[in-house]
Amino acid sequence: MQSQIDSLVTSTVARFADIPPTQRLLIAVAGIPGSGKTTLASRVVKDLNQSFGHEVAAMIPMDGYHLTRAQLSALPNPAESHFRRGAYWTFSAPLLRSLIVALKAPLSPESKPIFAASFDHAVKDPVENDIAILPSHMILVFEGNYLALAEPKEWREVAELFDERWFVEVEEEVARERLAWRHVRAGICRDYEEGVKRAERNDLVNGRFVVENRFGIDKTLKSVEDGSFKEEA
Repeated sequence: MQSQIDSLVTSTVARFADIPPTQRLLIAVAGIPGSGKTTLASRVVKDLNQSFGHEVAAMIPMDGYHLTRAQLSALPNPAESHFRRGAYWTFSAPLLRSLIVALKAPLSPESKPIFAASFDHAVKDPVENDIAILPSHMILVFEGNYLALAEPKEWREVAELFDERWFVEVEEEVARERLAWRHVRAGICRDYEEGVKRAERNDLVNGRFVVENRFGIDKTLKSVEDGSFKEEA
């Protein structure tokens, strides 16, 4: 696994060297639920910081841009909206786009930290202004299901803002297993069987939409059952 992470870090360092010193490098890591996006993004960020010897990279999860439970309840079909939480339409693309636009602005000695939202899994809602992105954070790795969509238009406008888009592929069977246990550990489902049903009725439905609508992918990685990654040609 480390050799593939090393390759991504090396290529990212080379790409970063080619951009103006006042600009950040923004990378999107997209893929279906359970593909290993978070694992990949966090390892790349950790190794980038080790490579530079200081904290030049930061990871920004898309989860902070979920609609709140109150917002879901205000939608026309609240029960369906809550059950389908995690579908692209249960996130705020405009808020996420506003954050990315702010982060793309040229840096200066007067630049201040910019704050992104996080997601509190205990209360199951976003937390505004919880992740500090410092002026010294020059390589930003975003991760989330919908960061590389061609459609709908508001999501394509998000995807087009990134300098690179990476896509993590995974076999559905592997994702189903991971998601089922994830739902059990989170207390969303009582047992593995219920977790599988939820994965099939929501997560994997969303995942197929992501695969069918991916946009402008620069690197494709394959996540395999043992948790490692390999780059696809």
